[in-house]
Amino acid sequence: MARRKRTSVVLERAVRRAAGINSIAPNLDLGNGLTLPAFSTLIEKMQTRENAYNSALSSLDKLYREMLQTEDELADMTEHMLMAVGTRYGKSSVEYGMAGGVPKNQRRKGLRGELPTSSDWQPSLITNVEGKNGNKPAATS
Repeated sequence: MARRKRTSVVLERAVRRAAGINSIAPNLDLGNGLTLPAFSTLIEKMQTRENAYNSALSSLDKLYREMLQTEDELADMTEHMLMAVGTRYGKSSVEYGMAGGVPKNQRRKGLRGELPTSSDWQPSLITNVEGKNGNKPAATS
């Protein structure tokens, strides 16, 4: 998603005001540095800065899209590298584990809906005990 470009309400108002003041006198000097040429110079400076900012946002958006694309490519290659190690050395090998995979013989049971074996399963004992004040029963295991 592209970042929103900035538009300045103050700049738009200043441009309209400068156009109105220009119709009074093109070189109007109101004293204390308030001249139409100084006003116009500041307007141009703001326009330049706003354009530079908006251009930087566009460049940043481009860099972000390129980074995401590279990240996707890296994720695919990471997966392919592990699959290639598994193909070459086997998915139960030490090398597969060194590459970041979980060797087949070390995987936990029950990950794919399988029931745990009888040695893995232990029943929990829950006992109701009434508290000293007689309010809530507490469960312990």
